[in-house]
Amino acid sequence: MDWLTTVDHKKIGILYLMAGGLFFLVGGLEAVMIRIQLIKPMNDFVGADTFNELITMHGTTMIFLAAMPLLFALMNAVIPLQIGARDVAFPFLNSLGFWTFFFGGVLLNISWFAGNVPDAGWTSYVPLAGPTYSSGHGVDYYVLGLQIAGIGTLLGGINFMATIINMRAPGMSFMRMPMFTWTIFITSALIVFAFPVLTVGLVALMFDRLFQANFFETANGGSSVLWEHVFWVFGHPEVYILILPAFGIISEVVSTFARKRLFGYSSMVFATVLIAFLGFMVWAHHMFTTGLGPVANGLFSIATMLIAVPTGVKIFNWLFTLWGGSIRFTAASLFAIGFIPTFVMGGVTGVMLAVAPADYQYHDSYFVVAHFHYVIVGGLVFGIFSGLHYWWPKMFGRMLNEGLGKLTFWTFFIGFHLTFFVQHFLGLLGMPRRVWTYLPNQDFDTMNLVSTIGAFLMGVGTICFLINVVVTSAKARNAKADAWEDGRSLEWTIPSPPPEYNFKQLPLVRGYDAWWKEKMEGKSAMTPAEPPGPIHMPSPSILPFIMSVGLFIAGFGFMYDKLYLAIGGIAVTLICMFFRSVFDDHGFHIEEDEQEKGVHA
Repeated sequence: MDWLTTVDHKKIGILYLMAGGLFFLVGGLEAVMIRIQLIKPMNDFVGADTFNELITMHGTTMIFLAAMPLLFALMNAVIPLQIGARDVAFPFLNSLGFWTFFFGGVLLNISWFAGNVPDAGWTSYVPLAGPTYSSGHGVDYYVLGLQIAGIGTLLGGINFMATIINMRAPGMSFMRMPMFTWTIFITSALIVFAFPVLTVGLVALMFDRLFQANFFETANGGSSVLWEHVFWVFGHPEVYILILPAFGIISEVVSTFARKRLFGYSSMVFATVLIAFLGFMVWAHHMFTTGLGPVANGLFSIATMLIAVPTGVKIFNWLFTLWGGSIRFTAASLFAIGFIPTFVMGGVTGVMLAVAPADYQYHDSYFVVAHFHYVIVGGLVFGIFSGLHYWWPKMFGRMLNEGLGKLTFWTFFIGFHLTFFVQHFLGLLGMPRRVWTYLPNQDFDTMNLVSTIGAFLMGVGTICFLINVVVTSAKARNAKADAWEDGRSLEWTIPSPPPEYNFKQLPLVRGYDAWWKEKMEGKSAMTPAEPPGPIHMPSPSILPFIMSVGLFIAGFGFMYDKLYLAIGGIAVTLICMFFRSVFDDHGFHIEEDEQEKGVHA
C-alpha cells in the first residue's frame, strides 16, 4: 500500500526505474526476435505480419515506455537532491504522472494478449495506420496507450520545470545549478512544448479511426503528409528530450571521476539551450523524400547541420574535462567515456543524412537504422547505464559490484558496435528497413549474422546488470553519504539513501559545485541556510492510482465501442479530481525529535 499511495519523489523514482526496466526487457526481447529472424536469408522464424508487429512494438516500447521512464527515474531520484529541495513542486502530480504512464504502457502491451497488435511501424504513418489499411484494433491500442502514457510525461515536464524554477536552495542561482539539473530543466521545457503536438496528432488519428473523420484519409480529402508533419514536429524534439538528460549525466560523471570542474560550464549551458531551440526547427529532415521542394529541403538541411555546432561544443568540453584529470575507471565512468566516441559517430551519420540529395539514397535503408541506434542506444542507453551505476548508492544505499559493472560495460559496448556498425554498410549496399526477410547472395548474409551475434551480446550485458542488481540487493546498506568520495553537488551531502525529508536544514550554496567548494575549504558538511525546525511533508494518496485505472478502463471503452466503460472510466477519474479539489489536505509535519531518531527516514 505504501508504494501505491506514495508521493515521495525518491520512491516514485524507484517505481519509474522498475517499470522502465520491465519495459526495457520487453523491448529488448522484441529486438532479439527481430535479429533472430534476420540472422540468415529467407528465414521463417516469425511470419511477415508478426515481424511488422515486433518492429512497431519494439520502437514504441523502447522510446516511450523504456527510455522516458528510466530518465524520469533518475530525474526523480536526483533533481530535488541536487537543487537542495525537500520534494518536487507538486508531489501529487508526480504520483499521477507515474501511474498514467504505467497504465498507458500496460494498455499498449495488452495488445499482444488481445491478438490485435499495432503493426504500422513505431511512427504509425497514415494511410497505413488509418482505418482503410489497419482495420483491426491494433493501432487503437497504440493511439490510446500513448495518449494515456503521454499525460504522465507532460505532467512530469510541468512538475520539474516548476520545481527547478521555484525550489532551489538559497544561493543556488541558475548559473550555479549542476549540469544534470540544467539539462532536465531544458528537457522539461521541450516536453511541455512537444508532447501536446503528439496528443493533437493522436486525437486526430483516433477520430479518423473511431468516428470516421477525414484528417488523414486522402480518398476523402484528408492529407497523409499532415500526419508526418505533426508526428515529426513532436518526434524530433523527442530525440533531444531523450539525449539531453544523457548529456547531463555524462557531464556529472566525467567531472566527478576526472576529479575536475566541468570544463566550459557556461558554454555547456548555452549549448544545451541552443540544441533545444534548434531541435524544433529541423523536423522536416525526416521528410526530404515527400516532395516538399528544394527551398524547404535546403532550409531544413542547413538547420540540421547547425545542431552539430553546439553538440560539438559539448563533446570538446567533455574531452577537455578529462584532459589532465586524475581519471578513475569505474563502471559509471567507462559508460561515460564510451558514450563520447559512440555518440560522435551517431552525430556524423546524422550530418550525412542532413544532406538532402544524399538522403534520397539513404532514406528508408538500414543506414538510417544504424544512425538512430547510435544516437539513442549509443547515446541515451549508455548515459542511463552510466547514471544508474553512478547514483545507485544514493538511491539504494548500496554500491553496485564494480567487477560486474565493468563486465556489463564491455559486453554491452562490444555487442552494440557489432550490432549497429555493420548496419551502416548494409544500408549503403541497399538493404531496406522494415523488411522481414531477404534473398541470399546480395552481400547481406554475413553482416546480418554479425549484427545478430552483437544483439545477443547486448542481451548478455543487460543480464549482467540484472545479476549485479540482485547480488547488490543482498548486501547491507552501507554506502557513505559521499559514496564516490569525489562528489561535487548537493546530493552527496546527505545520507545514502536519503531520509524522507532529504535535508534536515536547507543548505546554503556559495558557488558552482557547492559541495566540492565546501570540501576544499576543509568543511565536513554544508552550511545550513535555516535554523532546525519541524519539516512539512505531503500526505500519501491513493487517488492518482485510481484516476489512472479510470483512464485505463475508459481506453478499453473507446476502443471496443463500449460506451458504459468509456463513461464509467472517465467518471472514476473525474470523481477523484472532485475529491482532490474539495478536501483540503495540508500534509503533516516531522518534528525535530523525530528527525533525530530517524523515525520517518
